[in-house]
Amino acid sequence: MKSYPTNKIRNLSLVGHSGSGKTQLTEACLYLTNVINRVGKVEDKNTVSDYSKQEMKRGISISSSVIPIEHNDIKINFIDTPGYFDFEREVYQSLRASEAALIVIDAVNGIEVGTEKVLRYTQSIDLPRIIFVNKMEKENANFNKCVSDLHVKFGNNIIPFTLTLGEGEDFKGVIDVIDKKAFEYNGFEFKEVPIPEDRVDEVNVVFDEICEVVAQTDDELMEKYFNGEEFTHEEFKKALVSALLEGTCVPLIAGSALTGVGVDVLLEIIEKYMPTPDDERAKYGFRHADDKQRKFSVDEPMSAVVFKTIVDPFVGKISIFKVISGKITKDTLLYNSSKEVEEKIGDLFFLRGKEQIKTDEVHAGDIGAISKLVETETGDTISDKNDPTVYKRLKLKPATLFFAIQPKSKSDDDKISTALTKLQTEDLSFVSERNNETKQLLIGGRGNVQLQVMMDRLKDEYQVETEVVPLRIAYRETIKAKSDVEGKHKKQSGGAGQFADVFIRFEPLTDSEETFVFEEEVFGGAVPKNFFPAVEKGLEESLEKGPLAGYPVVGVKAILYDGKYHPVDSNEMAFKIAAQIAFKKGIEEAKPILLEPIMKVTIKIPEEYMGDVMGDMNKRRGKILGMESDEDGNQIVIAEAPHKELFEYSIDLRSMTQARGEFEMEFVRYEEVPSNVTEEIIKEQ
Repeated sequence: MKSYPTNKIRNLSLVGHSGSGKTQLTEACLYLTNVINRVGKVEDKNTVSDYSKQEMKRGISISSSVIPIEHNDIKINFIDTPGYFDFEREVYQSLRASEAALIVIDAVNGIEVGTEKVLRYTQSIDLPRIIFVNKMEKENANFNKCVSDLHVKFGNNIIPFTLTLGEGEDFKGVIDVIDKKAFEYNGFEFKEVPIPEDRVDEVNVVFDEICEVVAQTDDELMEKYFNGEEFTHEEFKKALVSALLEGTCVPLIAGSALTGVGVDVLLEIIEKYMPTPDDERAKYGFRHADDKQRKFSVDEPMSAVVFKTIVDPFVGKISIFKVISGKITKDTLLYNSSKEVEEKIGDLFFLRGKEQIKTDEVHAGDIGAISKLVETETGDTISDKNDPTVYKRLKLKPATLFFAIQPKSKSDDDKISTALTKLQTEDLSFVSERNNETKQLLIGGRGNVQLQVMMDRLKDEYQVETEVVPLRIAYRETIKAKSDVEGKHKKQSGGAGQFADVFIRFEPLTDSEETFVFEEEVFGGAVPKNFFPAVEKGLEESLEKGPLAGYPVVGVKAILYDGKYHPVDSNEMAFKIAAQIAFKKGIEEAKPILLEPIMKVTIKIPEEYMGDVMGDMNKRRGKILGMESDEDGNQIVIAEAPHKELFEYSIDLRSMTQARGEFEMEFVRYEEVPSNVTEEIIKEQ
């Protein structure tokens, strides 16, 4: 594959609901451009884009995949993204590297949740969109309903650039509205046919809608439009690209990725009207963290951003990047300006699925890959060391679902940490951490499927088999009352003995951020001062495991006020043990209680789910603190609930809202556990 100049490149992310046919569309494009001689199918596990073992096993895209094609001397970089919600960070990363989004809709199922989400998101970031209504060959496909529903939800700026010739089993071709031509297909082969007489008026009406949008981009064109004059080819093209960039026009194409109908028209429209990286009107996906502005030009100092990393146990580390300015060659000295370190280039190539296509250079606006970069990670900027710049990182949503896992074999304890680090390098929304308090290894992410995939990858790629174990809560113990106790330690077994006697008052700490306070009020030398630290240390060590259920003790003040000692048998160890005896008695007599972590939960949902979500939150012992609306009409519910009740909230909220709801949570404080729940916890312990 040759290197293309910036104005000959188009970068589009394929986005949409899971199962809408994004991967199948890449197969059709590859076949149409003679890259492959046989169209693969997702169900046959032989597509170029979905090549990993996990993708073939599940029949869904899990990781974004770059699929470049060459058509009419134009290079189109398709980035095929997952439709499943657990992997949404792949969508955001890919859209950032694209000048446009190609949204794929299932003609049978219409506007599904994934479609709705990506349409709203791309609209919110002003990214040009083109819509492909796929699966028109399926029974119950309904193109007009798709168009109508899109208009209701997203406005009349979505305009069909093609109309259908038949639907379902009768779907045989499309009408190109702009060129006013009709085509019938036999597989990927097609021939021009006359537009049916009863469709001519419909074609003219839609064409007029496109012309009106074109006219609105420029006063002179508007005057021409009202005077009934035709636009020149260049006027039409330039104005239509402007309309796409401004969001006043979203082309909609009908077709079938499986049979090939309409795919050639889709490619033509992408080539003619979707923006090039160097179009000054295009939205900048990567924004500068400094004041250095770079244009998409090979004449500018080199800068690029790594937007995806692949770590393969056999191939090694591959960094996928988009060149913003200048160009990268095999001899380029790479400087990671995010980390301020130099990097040595391994191999330089284009990726097509897992295939590596060697190249000598990658120009501004293009997407390439480098192997074996040591320090560089996803989000890092690579630039000219003599003129460095840094681009801002993409903010990702935090993990909302956690599993506690453990290796099935003790021999894998050391291996699992290294494997998890490599998985985190690939997926920034995946986290792993060792909870020192509960002594559990936690993995976290955006959903159940994502975490299951990671566990499968641990087994398949790193030979570490794991199992999920019940999550433990980091409870605390404290006291509600005061107590006054004696702690006496006496041991005599021949030779020097041990003796210490202490009197300690325990009381709750109120309005204090400290977990423990030790004071002494000893008079007259009943306990020599040199033993005070031993008493304090004995108490501090006892805090680690409370008498109620074995959890750490917090919020306690201990006052040593009296005691006894022996001039020979008393020592630091004796007073430490005496303090521990006093601690156990003192806490037990001071009305001990359990405390549980309380989380603040911010939930965003469509209004129709308010009742279900609020009712469910009440069942979780939650409290609703407030509600407000956002600019999209969603309801923002702010609540607090015990952490114990939110372990699987990510799964449950998705089920309650048909995946339209999302939430974030953060720790706020500890609160007393209700007595009935305390009894259950003590039994479990």
